[in-house]
Amino acid sequence: MNIVFMGTPQFSVRILEAVHDKYGVTLVVTQPDKRVGRKRVLTYSPIKEKALELKIPVFQPRRIKQDFDVILDTKPDLIITAAYGQIIPNEVLDAPRLGCINVHGSLLPQLRGGAPIQRAIQRLYVTTGITIMYMAQQMDSGDIISQRSITIQPYDTSGTLFEKLSVLGRDLLMDTLPDIVAGTNSRTPQDESLVTYAYNLKRDEEHINWGRSCEEIDAHIRAFTPEPQCYSILDNKRLKILEVQPCTYPKNTTFDQYQNGTIVEVQKEYFGVKAEDGVIKVFTVQLEGKTKQDVKTFMNGSGRNMIKLYKVFQ
Repeated sequence: MNIVFMGTPQFSVRILEAVHDKYGVTLVVTQPDKRVGRKRVLTYSPIKEKALELKIPVFQPRRIKQDFDVILDTKPDLIITAAYGQIIPNEVLDAPRLGCINVHGSLLPQLRGGAPIQRAIQRLYVTTGITIMYMAQQMDSGDIISQRSITIQPYDTSGTLFEKLSVLGRDLLMDTLPDIVAGTNSRTPQDESLVTYAYNLKRDEEHINWGRSCEEIDAHIRAFTPEPQCYSILDNKRLKILEVQPCTYPKNTTFDQYQNGTIVEVQKEYFGVKAEDGVIKVFTVQLEGKTKQDVKTFMNGSGRNMIKLYKVFQ
């Protein structure tokens, strides 16, 4: 078979490896190289790096809606996508005889869109999973071929959940592909009444709202970890809040007199910030222009004059 694989982030790498190992991949399609960091170093996507390692030809269209002939020229029997990052035109979707299928990081029709893993954590879901589906022009709306679920643990970040779902996606795809190749797989239309969306993360969402519950703040921080990360403002400086522990407390405590975002506790290993229904204990931070530090190290250095009782985060 001629298989074209389309993907970009680390999530897709082990999926590509498994498909190539069993079936062979003719072409890898990924996003253009990007300049990263302060030095603006031109950087390959994780999928491009793996494709080059496996000696698979790579195609990187800037706008696939206008530049897709390279894909059609391979005469693909099957196209597999996994977090590719662009809307694929109908000319490509209709090309392979076995269809164009997608490995999606949610239990569709829940969480259609580009950030299903982060949104599942942020919205306090206890379960998510992987869906193998046929691609359709409307975002993540195609018929479902197979699904498998996984529990979201209270300590999961988007980083740990990406890793778990990458393994689950690989395993489910490899279990599903034989039926797709044989033409014996099932396909179930999605129930449109159950659709929810998981749109891409926005920059203004990185700012912590201390007026929310401890559970919501903790989930927000975990959803944005390891990237793009959450921050708050103290002494007109941006301080990233990286590792926390939520601690709710009963009403009518001494903390109730302080506004949300107030530092109400300072210990050697952490400091506590008042939230709507408790205290967020902060253990790891990163001050703008500095490296990531545990709170003890931070308060022994540049944070010595910043972290004081009753100062308020903005």
